[in-house]
Amino acid sequence: MRRGAGPGLGLVALAVLGACSGTPDPEQARTCRRALPTLVPAGARITVLRTAQGPQERSIRIDFAQDRDGRTALPRYAVCEFSGLSRTDLSGLTSDRGAVGGAALYLLKHYYLDTPDAALAEPGAG
Repeated sequence: MRRGAGPGLGLVALAVLGACSGTPDPEQARTCRRALPTLVPAGARITVLRTAQGPQERSIRIDFAQDRDGRTALPRYAVCEFSGLSRTDLSGLTSDRGAVGGAALYLLKHYYLDTPDAALAEPGAG
């Protein structure tokens, strides 16, 4: 009689799926939220609607609303990717409007994300 995979394999598969869809890392989510103001026009308000694991390993997706006076709120999203160098090393940023290019990403990482201005502009966790 041949033995099948049994319930053990099913439990392992569920555990792997659960690990992929788990709660996003809070520090990665903070870094990603701090990048959001750079994706909207000056004066726009951001409301974070949802934070979740992104489509790639070590990525976060934030769904948010962009609101400007006298205009209908726009649904938007951003996906932040993180390198293996450290938990919070931003290696890519893409929004519903496209990817942030190399030079802009470099400037964002090295001259904005860890500043007091970025901390003040960071939208709430939603």
